[in-house]
Amino acid sequence: MDIAYIACGRIDLFFEMCLQPWNYAAGLIIFAEAGGKTMDWQGKSPKVVCPSSIIGSNGAIHEQVLEIIHKLAKNNA
Repeated sequence: MDIAYIACGRIDLFFEMCLQPWNYAAGLIIFAEAGGKTMDWQGKSPKVVCPSSIIGSNGAIHEQVLEIIHKLAKNNA
């Protein structure tokens, strides 16, 4: 439902640490069709063949989300 809320503009960001492919595969299509962006915690495109972390945004805040993740990763390293 969170993914659909981003697609229709109700929320701006969704993240989950470890999802099974059946939990996010359709969501990747929904994000893409709505103009949103998806990535995993490493900033790569999620693969639908194994469990993955998912970050999905409305596209407008995607770069800011990447910056925050990189800062957090750097501070925790």
